[in-house]
Amino acid sequence: MSFIITILAALLVFSAVIAIHEFGHFAVAKLCGIQVNEFSIGMGPVLWKKNHKGTQYSLRALPVGGFVALEGEESPESQQAETAHTVQEQPAPETEASVQPTGIPLNEAPVWQRALVMVAGAVMNFVLGFVVLVFLIAAQNEPITSKTIYAIQDGALCGQTGLQAGDKVLAVNGRRCFVANDILYELVRTRSYSADFTVLRDGQKVQLPGVQFDTWQDEKGETHMSIGFSVYGLEKTPGNVLREAGNSVLYYGRIVFTSLIDLLRGRESINNLSGPVGIVSAIGQAASYGWQDLLELLALITVNLGILNLLPFPALDGGKVVFLVIEGVTGHAVPEKLQSVLTLATFGLLFGLMLFATYNDILRLITGTV
Repeated sequence: MSFIITILAALLVFSAVIAIHEFGHFAVAKLCGIQVNEFSIGMGPVLWKKNHKGTQYSLRALPVGGFVALEGEESPESQQAETAHTVQEQPAPETEASVQPTGIPLNEAPVWQRALVMVAGAVMNFVLGFVVLVFLIAAQNEPITSKTIYAIQDGALCGQTGLQAGDKVLAVNGRRCFVANDILYELVRTRSYSADFTVLRDGQKVQLPGVQFDTWQDEKGETHMSIGFSVYGLEKTPGNVLREAGNSVLYYGRIVFTSLIDLLRGRESINNLSGPVGIVSAIGQAASYGWQDLLELLALITVNLGILNLLPFPALDGGKVVFLVIEGVTGHAVPEKLQSVLTLATFGLLFGLMLFATYNDILRLITGTV
């Protein structure tokens, strides 16, 4: 039964984050008057389809996301949809009005419109994360956790080295804290059990360098940090809920970005990467804890997808935006052959990275370390 729940939960999460991403491309393309040949929910064989105002809407057998096929776009889905579109126009005059193109090809649209279409998918991922977090924060029984210190534990080292009750934490180690979890995240990253704080105290911004924290050891002899202070709760007013959800999206986004930087700097091992198997396993664990944990993981994954898609790699939406920026500045499009070579090379790199991460996932499953 747990296996079935894991599969269903994984399908829900993957379908949601991919479908909303593709809907972003679709909606902005329509608004910009760009021809959308097909908008599909799911992949694989077509189960149902309907033509409306020049676009084929389809439901496919494999519930793993979907795709948008734009006229003039260089992708297998788009080329297949263009071919099907052309075939449909010839022998069926009675349905010709419903399948005739109503927009212009993507490559004929202004550069700024094409760029909007490319970034719209990631933007919709952020919107989905925001909506999910609004729902979760509003539904939780506990008040919203603030960044203002309520009390310092008696004798706590952090109180002796700078922190005071009433301080509102603005930044830790120079990084702005959007939500309370930012404080914990930065303290977990510190390796000296001390951190530089920026706080708001009596209306003034105060710098507190070298705030130290107590430590303790568990049964295995591993050292852990003791936070040593508690914070106020905030009333769940509509404004506070919306603000907390927006700041949480920024928090998740920075976690993803910081993790990538740590990986490039060698602070985090590449062996810690997780691929599809690891993500499905994490989704299954979250589902076993309850719907709230599953939705929280959904929010993290959709923000993750949004951030990764905006990276300036040719195979991703961010890379396509870079090509469009070059075209907008120089007045000349980057040669298609060069784009294709760079995109293919990046696809190869990403595919290899995914295989390596999947190997790590399987190894962790076998050794029981996942």
